[in-house]
Amino acid sequence: MKVNHYIDHTLLKPEATREQIVQACEEAIEHQFASVCVNPCHVSLVYKKLNGTSVKTCVVIGFPLGANTTESKIFETQQAIENGAQEIDMVMNIGALKDRQYSLLEKDIMEIVKVAKGKALVKVILECCLLTDDEKVKACEIAKQVGADFVKTSTGFSTGGATIQDVKLMRRVVGDKVGVKASGGIRDYDTAIAMIDAGATRIGASSSVAIVKNNKMNDS
Repeated sequence: MKVNHYIDHTLLKPEATREQIVQACEEAIEHQFASVCVNPCHVSLVYKKLNGTSVKTCVVIGFPLGANTTESKIFETQQAIENGAQEIDMVMNIGALKDRQYSLLEKDIMEIVKVAKGKALVKVILECCLLTDDEKVKACEIAKQVGADFVKTSTGFSTGGATIQDVKLMRRVVGDKVGVKASGGIRDYDTAIAMIDAGATRIGASSSVAIVKNNKMNDS
């Protein structure tokens, strides 16, 4: 399996330098990853480095808490798309879900979907480690209902990352027409493959190069 095509090569550390972002882009081009995923301040640089290649520019929005206002997420998304973002990984309003303020949660996601329509994919980050299974199901149902392209397990910045159980649950709820991104704690080839076998269509990882190198070792 060509696991590289599933990978969003991720560099979201607050201390990431311009040199490290450029290196991540070069790695992504070399290994033909799906995208490079960065914070909004790096989008212009990443787009410039990836333009003309098959690798997409991906940005996180409302990251990592999801507690921004919907209006600020809209502005972040608009600016990111203007700067070249082709994929939007937004953190949903987790508190709204827990409060069962479903109309607020719907608006939070739907407004980003509307801004990105025809311009960029939208992936909704659930932060599964903070949710019950019932809450995960409801979040997936809402994301699918309002037109999100993917649901995503985690930011990688909370108390836990992707699990096989969560990926299976999310895939069951969203069906075949919405993507599932497993992200957080995926550091080796076997774990990446297990997530794909469970139903993931994208893998978010900062250890992407190690994952694909391990894959080549297995193939040799």
